[in-house]
Amino acid sequence: MAGLIKREDIDEVRQRTDIKEVVDGYVTLKGAGLGSFKGLCPFHDERSPSFTVRPQVGRYHCFGCGEDGDAISFIQKMDHSSFHEAVEKLAARIGYELRYEDGGTGPSREEVGKRQRLLDAHKIADEFFRAQLLTPGAAEARNFLDGRGFDRAAAEHFSVGYAPQGWDALLKHLRGRGFTDAELKLTGMFSEGNRGIYDRFRGRLIWPIRDIAGDTIGFGARKLYEDDQGPKYLNTPETTLYKKSQVLYGIDLAKRNIAKDRQLVVVEGYTDVMACHLAGVTTAVATCGTAFGTEHIKVARRLLSDDGSGGEVIFTFDGDAAGQKAALRAFEEDQRFTAQTYVAVEPSGADPCDLRQLKGDAAVRELIGTRKPLFEFAIRATLRRHNLDTVEGRVAALREASPVVAQIRDSATRPEYTRNLAGWLGMPIEEVSRYVGAAAKRGPAGNGAGPAGQAPAAAAPPSGMPVFQRPNPGDPVAGMERQALEVVLQDPAVLGGMAWDRFAASLFSTPAYAAIHAAIRATGLAHAADAVSWVEQIRQEVPEPLRNLVSELAVTPLPASTPEAMQRYCRDILARLFELQITRIKADKMGQLQRLDAAAYPEEFQRLNRELMQLEMERRALRSEG
Repeated sequence: MAGLIKREDIDEVRQRTDIKEVVDGYVTLKGAGLGSFKGLCPFHDERSPSFTVRPQVGRYHCFGCGEDGDAISFIQKMDHSSFHEAVEKLAARIGYELRYEDGGTGPSREEVGKRQRLLDAHKIADEFFRAQLLTPGAAEARNFLDGRGFDRAAAEHFSVGYAPQGWDALLKHLRGRGFTDAELKLTGMFSEGNRGIYDRFRGRLIWPIRDIAGDTIGFGARKLYEDDQGPKYLNTPETTLYKKSQVLYGIDLAKRNIAKDRQLVVVEGYTDVMACHLAGVTTAVATCGTAFGTEHIKVARRLLSDDGSGGEVIFTFDGDAAGQKAALRAFEEDQRFTAQTYVAVEPSGADPCDLRQLKGDAAVRELIGTRKPLFEFAIRATLRRHNLDTVEGRVAALREASPVVAQIRDSATRPEYTRNLAGWLGMPIEEVSRYVGAAAKRGPAGNGAGPAGQAPAAAAPPSGMPVFQRPNPGDPVAGMERQALEVVLQDPAVLGGMAWDRFAASLFSTPAYAAIHAAIRATGLAHAADAVSWVEQIRQEVPEPLRNLVSELAVTPLPASTPEAMQRYCRDILARLFELQITRIKADKMGQLQRLDAAAYPEEFQRLNRELMQLEMERRALRSEG
């Protein structure tokens, strides 16, 4: 049985170890006064750095969560290793030879902690794969790299390797280095069949995946041969070392520049990381078979010292629909950063690797340089789903985009994007601000239905049935729309003459009221003389969740005590509705006018001006009639 490490050797390792250098492998530290350094605590999630390291005394302490210790305890906690393993790791780091009690030479291979044995196996496998890339059998792998613009120096820099064809090349190699099958099963580098274990990676290009400290913890493998029936990319499965939700490929190479430049670039693949680094974007990393999520953000924030003092995270995605979807998923995580978040999408759809091949290193740097704020990307992606040349399209776009703007927590940034949204839609800033404000009050659960929603009108409807929010009685536009529907349902005679055409052409912005308005138009005035039948037809025309609301509108008392007063009230309400529609149409025309090049399209410019004048005359006439 292996002896214990001598106490004086433990003390020597503790004394000789620079705790700042150890912690720097996991946390970005900044000077915090003479002899002290501070960073974001790796033991709890925090936005302001409270984790303090003082090398002179070899200690760390977090003033947020209370964690403290020395270099040995830090390694124990970060690597989930035993005390012995932590001391041995630090001794190896400083080149100190440990002595053991009772003449022992340290623990045997079987007694070494599982984690260290796993790390050893991965390190040896990494070296094996790299050596194999230089063999005659790896010609296809080298051709693949050459075809994507990566020479031998690039392969060596990123430690790219090759897994030979066959079933047991790596297995034999690791067995020869003293690893048992029981240990190898835990590495994720082997599969198991009826005859035992065999190499998981065969005939594939190999990338080592390393943790932030630089230890190899897994591999990514790319298919090279047509007869390979496996997936295009095959990664190490989840192991005690490899957790894909926490792993960022390239973090070991990028971490210092991420901390120095206060920038993190997230790309989609191994070759994209290589292309970015070779092009001079040395802050690039990639996720490994999963979306960029919460655990990745914790790693990124510590490196960026994401404490509100700047920094940026840039996501690059393909320009296709899948890439846009990925960008919007990243947008959902944006608020976890205080750093500014951006998205860089190549219009042609080329990823950084393809872009470097087609246009060179400068094009990759330019892609990152032309990044757009992630908020802008998310808003514009929303707007592209609607026809902004129609009133209905712009209102629908406003309903959907306003919750996106409302998610912006920065009180200085949100008004700016509200103004931008108004400009992109060609709509009045006041109306857009109202929608954004209402969406902000609803919070993340809001579904973008406009300013009229607070709580669902009823229990959750069956799958496939439209969901409507209960209109907000405090919203003035929703209130006016409600009054107009009350008037029409209770006194349809008010729609005589031109009033019906105006009413039918009106645009209701509150979803529930818009659905009722559509039902009235669909039913028509043919049966309006029989109010009971007419209202019931309208009730049957609307989605089921709104039928009670139709009944409510039809029986709500109107504020008039005489027939004459009722007539005046009904006319006034409809006049207000029609005036609002004219105002909206005018805003639409003004938006078109602002976007129009008058010199290039003089006739269109004049036509819009004439229509604006006509609309203003109609608005004044309505006021005069009122």
